[in-house]
Amino acid sequence: MIDLSHQHCEKAPCIRIGDADRNALFQSGLEYNTPARGGWNIVHTGMLVPEAHQIYVCAQGCLRGVILTAAEMYAMERLSWITLTEEDMFDGTLESDIVDGVTDLLHKMPKHPPVVLLFISCMHMFAGADFESILAELHDRFPDIHFTDCYMAPTMRKTFTPTVRMAERLYESLKPLPLNPKAAVIIGNDRPTDPDSELLRIFRKNGFKVHDITLCKTYAEYLKIAESTYAVTYLPTAYKAGENLTEQFGMKHLHLPASFDYEKIAANYRLLCNTIGVPIPDFSPDIAGAEASLEHAKLLIGDMPVAIDHLAVSQPFSLAKLLIEHGFRVQHIIADTVTEDADAFDWLKAHHPDIRIYQDTNVNMLYADSPENVFAIGQKAAYYFHTDLFVDLVANGGFYGYSGISALAANMADAYLHEKPHMDIIKLKGFGCPSCLTE
Repeated sequence: MIDLSHQHCEKAPCIRIGDADRNALFQSGLEYNTPARGGWNIVHTGMLVPEAHQIYVCAQGCLRGVILTAAEMYAMERLSWITLTEEDMFDGTLESDIVDGVTDLLHKMPKHPPVVLLFISCMHMFAGADFESILAELHDRFPDIHFTDCYMAPTMRKTFTPTVRMAERLYESLKPLPLNPKAAVIIGNDRPTDPDSELLRIFRKNGFKVHDITLCKTYAEYLKIAESTYAVTYLPTAYKAGENLTEQFGMKHLHLPASFDYEKIAANYRLLCNTIGVPIPDFSPDIAGAEASLEHAKLLIGDMPVAIDHLAVSQPFSLAKLLIEHGFRVQHIIADTVTEDADAFDWLKAHHPDIRIYQDTNVNMLYADSPENVFAIGQKAAYYFHTDLFVDLVANGGFYGYSGISALAANMADAYLHEKPHMDIIKLKGFGCPSCLTE
């Protein structure tokens, strides 16, 4: 084992926010993937389509990861694979091997799945494989199955990331239905939205049915999503999926970013209520609840330095601004880019220029450290700053709005009072999914 205890934080790839350019925080280079496994990968996400079967066509090294994910989820019966070999790349059988392999797998199944998520790899894209002809042939052979084109291609990260592409493909097998003016869908999430959020309370109070793929148990229930008049997204990775639903089914897409700024939350709710034609509620009790939760957390955590990572929340700079305004000492933010909270970034740059931003994917993050014990929000922050005082949160955890701030602050208080071994927890793949690693 390499002893890094003598190294200093200055060797880690970090920059003062006062010196940072929000349009290009860091240069791309050799990348590092932390052992913080709470984020969902394409296998976890594909499992959200009820009764769907996933088939991966890729090289053995890549297959190892997807197969292990399915095994850890106790879902091996919902995943199959076809191994891509070097010979496939030059013997003229690249397309036919996929068609024949999928056909063989489906003939061996006791019952056909309603949907097959068929994944090709970056090697197929490099070789110019004709995916459209593959899908057309499979549709002809199995007219009772809907085949969805999916991609296991990390080389696409600079265009549409795997997360963005999978959020989009999740809804590809929907079929048009008459739109129900009292139906909405929340899309692009891995986990359900907190039922206590103002967002869902607004819909419930006004008699709306709210669909969510994370709550669908059957394929028939999943297909009912297409009746939604309104498609709500609040994660940046879901935006393209929302736009696609507008184009495909005529839904009205409302992108209501998951901000930690009170005024922006209010603006989101005004837009929602005005669009669906309902009164805007009085949110004073919700704001008071958020303030009380933040005050309680601050009394416990005090002046302990705080680190926030972008795996935990989609707007880490917005969260940092909120916490600083409530007396917390935010010193470290782990983020490779600035997304929907650019104005919060600018505020921090102007008012707290000594905050350090760290490049998550740089291998030299192994040298990250702090002379003081750190309180972390997120698994990557816990890992890089070696702390058992951390909020175990991934992709906002379903928290949203004022109630989301209250819930996050309550989680901060609990995390401070109850240390937990971060290395044992962050190794569990797919936050909230069953894992054989816990046994």
